[in-house]
Amino acid sequence: MCSFDRIVIIGGGHAGAQLCAALAAAGLASSVDLVCEENEWPYHRPPLSKGFLKSTEEKLQLHRAPNWFSDAGIKVHRTDPAVAIDRTEQRVRLLSGAVLPYKSLILATGARSRRLPHVPGDLLNVATVRTAADAVRLRESLHRCQTLTVIGGGFIGLEVAASARALGRTVQVLESAPRLLARSVSPEVAAQVLDTHREQGTDVRVGVAVGGFDVADGRLRTLTVDGMLQEVDLTVLGIGAVPEHALASDAGLHCENGIVVDSHMRTSDPAILAIGDCASFPEMLSGRHLRLESVQNANDQARTAAATLSGQLQPYVAVPWFWSDQGSLRLQITGLMPADGVRRRRNGATPSSFSVLHYVGERLACVESVNAPMDHLAARKLLEAGRTLPPEVACDSAVPLKQHV
Repeated sequence: MCSFDRIVIIGGGHAGAQLCAALAAAGLASSVDLVCEENEWPYHRPPLSKGFLKSTEEKLQLHRAPNWFSDAGIKVHRTDPAVAIDRTEQRVRLLSGAVLPYKSLILATGARSRRLPHVPGDLLNVATVRTAADAVRLRESLHRCQTLTVIGGGFIGLEVAASARALGRTVQVLESAPRLLARSVSPEVAAQVLDTHREQGTDVRVGVAVGGFDVADGRLRTLTVDGMLQEVDLTVLGIGAVPEHALASDAGLHCENGIVVDSHMRTSDPAILAIGDCASFPEMLSGRHLRLESVQNANDQARTAAATLSGQLQPYVAVPWFWSDQGSLRLQITGLMPADGVRRRRNGATPSSFSVLHYVGERLACVESVNAPMDHLAARKLLEAGRTLPPEVACDSAVPLKQHV
């Protein structure tokens, strides 16, 4: 095959790895270069904030064995990130100086952890959780420290907090918003998450002002919370992520809260696609562009991209779903939470098991399930089929939701 028929994938995260699998299934993998910034073979990232932190014996969970890539004919470039895209010549330049020609280029560059302004990024006792190296460093620090301060009450921060509590550490979570997960879940679910963490012994404070960071000898020594100075041992930043689109921007691609793509994952350059955390795509119902950070989104967009590359255009119309494990709490969400929906509660077997159903008019738009996995599975099938149940039917906990599927 001519070198200019090659497919180049930039990014060895979940989206890039899943695209490799989809291309292999389509018989196109022998023409693929996979460019990875990290030295690791593509691995699953969700465990990094959970089980991986709790045991020094825990290994990375690889997407595929290393020999799978070579057997499929995929050339993997590890520890050699892309540094420039030449759209005119259709070439990618790597840090090593190597140049990869492409017929089709897929950007799966993901997102990077948001940092605190005016706080150095290389402090010994301040960590984020985005890569394997981040998680290994944090795990080593957790097994040495006594107390952990988590800044940010989002999913990653809360998962790390639960893992640290399981290790017996003293944990504090500081969230500036009036409630946890304010942009992601309903007030009812946020209240249950707060209660669960406090019951597990975590000191969770919401609506607080955090600042006044004092740095000395390469460490964060103190911070100020609501005007009060407090010492810190180990700090994790869980304040969100920003899309990694510097390569795309430098190459002149349209970027706005990510790399803008159409429903087939094509960017403003038809020879270049973008998938996963870095992609801003049109939502199927409203048409508005949004960006999702989830394994499911990476999987589905990889399949859409594979179809585009094989000439069998299939628009991305997947119903989003997410999950988060935080100690004894299992949170699962199907659909996108509407800003102006009507919420109805479906009780579970215990007070800590329930679902919140979101309706827009008569349409069921989203279901949040707390410790109710069967509700989640049924809700996914309902939403994927485009079906709606009347609230009085869906919220009747005497009848399993799956009976309506």
